[in-house]
Amino acid sequence: MENRRVKMDEHTNLLQLEEHMYPLVDVKTPNVFRNLFPYDEVPKIAFNDRIVPHHMPEDIWITDTTFRDGQQSRTPYTTEQIVTIYDYLHRLGGPNGKIRQSEFFLYSKKDRDAVYKCLERGYQFPEVTSWIRASKKDFELVKDIGLKETGILVSCSDYHIFYKLKMTRKQAMEHYLSVIRECLETGISPRCHLEDITRADIYGYVIPFCLELMNLMEAYKIPIKVRCCDTMGYGVNYAGAVIPRSVQGIIYGIMTHAGVPSELIEWHGHNDFYKAVSNSTTAWLYGACGVNCSLFGIGERTGNTPLEAMVFEYAQLRGKLDGMDTTVITELAEYYEKEIGYQIPPMTPFVGSSFNVTRAGIHADGLLKNEEIYNIFDTEKFLNKPALVAVSNTSGLAGIAHWMNTYFRIPEEKKISKDAPLVQKVKEWVDREYEEGRVTSITDKELVEAVGRACDELGIQERPKR
Repeated sequence: MENRRVKMDEHTNLLQLEEHMYPLVDVKTPNVFRNLFPYDEVPKIAFNDRIVPHHMPEDIWITDTTFRDGQQSRTPYTTEQIVTIYDYLHRLGGPNGKIRQSEFFLYSKKDRDAVYKCLERGYQFPEVTSWIRASKKDFELVKDIGLKETGILVSCSDYHIFYKLKMTRKQAMEHYLSVIRECLETGISPRCHLEDITRADIYGYVIPFCLELMNLMEAYKIPIKVRCCDTMGYGVNYAGAVIPRSVQGIIYGIMTHAGVPSELIEWHGHNDFYKAVSNSTTAWLYGACGVNCSLFGIGERTGNTPLEAMVFEYAQLRGKLDGMDTTVITELAEYYEKEIGYQIPPMTPFVGSSFNVTRAGIHADGLLKNEEIYNIFDTEKFLNKPALVAVSNTSGLAGIAHWMNTYFRIPEEKKISKDAPLVQKVKEWVDREYEEGRVTSITDKELVEAVGRACDELGIQERPKR
């Protein structure tokens, strides 16, 4: 105790007693935390009530894995689609580069062509980075293309080290460090993907490994990033939960005990237990500058943290968008559905066709009087998606007229009144539907078809179009 140094913490401006160093604990048998992860039972969330302080960095950002993890779970994008989406990401991130990076595969000619074309755009943000196999040949490929950073897989749980790699912890660490040295020797900045961190021995392996990474960074004077990968979605953000499931506990340990600065820490979450968004936000709150996301959450199994969700998390935490153009989110959703053929579930927040549609009759009545009552914010301003009222047997002429005006985005001077013959014709069809026993609300597709039929019956040539 007497030899431990007292130093000033620049974030809290309080004197702190320096922690002990954390050596590698090289166990002979894997520690798979069977008490927390009994495979024949639902995983358990345990608590020890150890609380760590908030440590929100001065600057936070989003990184993108749409073309890497997002491509592992779907039909690969074409080169043209990748470049188009990259253009959208550039616009969405805005002039301040809030979408800081986007990572790409380099294995196929298609992927490399996309990288070259994205680099030709000359954007500062998102920076083009790669994800490669840990080999000298691939490092040289990264360097030849002209990229400054690459992701390297360094799985850190005993599940992976013992069962997949068939190594001990010491062997795995030595292997990883030798690969990272090779990367540094080529002048490339490594981004270490600590796979399965929420089932890893944080103080017995992860922190000792990160300490070694910081030693290498000091020796080579090249940044080394640490990406905390919640590969199975086991992370939780509950105060006092035990590691390795505690998100804040992991970030605190890596930052405080391994000395990894916030700007070199990223969180990469999966959504197996519906916690990807809250866990990513928690990583920001407790010290990680970066959260790694994919568009619409498309990724392995249940998917990654949705990028669009973190845009609005950022705005809520910071009180501003810092230049991000949220209307691009709607353009991206339309591009995915119309050009790529990806069907976004209707209830998906911010991008689903029904996310701001009010269906209940009593709610619809409130929305028609004042949309703030049942709309989360001005969705027309931020997403170019006005609040809609779903048409049902309680909608009346006013509700149908409101649906037409908002769905077809009819300008104020041309808005259709509830007394218009077109509205009355559509209402007659709606009434017949419910007289025949229907109990569900009318879908947008059905209403578009009903409007078309009514136009034909009334001889209206200029029918509403979206």
